[in-house]
Amino acid sequence: MPKIKVDWSKCDGDGVCVEVCPVSVFELQDIPEFKDSKKSNPVRADDCILCMACVAQCPTEAITVEE
Repeated sequence: MPKIKVDWSKCDGDGVCVEVCPVSVFELQDIPEFKDSKKSNPVRADDCILCMACVAQCPTEAITVEE
């Protein structure tokens, strides 16, 4: 199962990962410790196909994916 990590301190919540992921791994959610904006959360990490589109397209380099 892939390990997907989002560094919420880097994530600006622009939703690029939500748009580019072909299997809808990510959702923008309210994270309690970051009250000012929504953050990307890999809620369906089990569905990841390791295409790395999220890693390539994230403008803040907040996402890492490992096998």
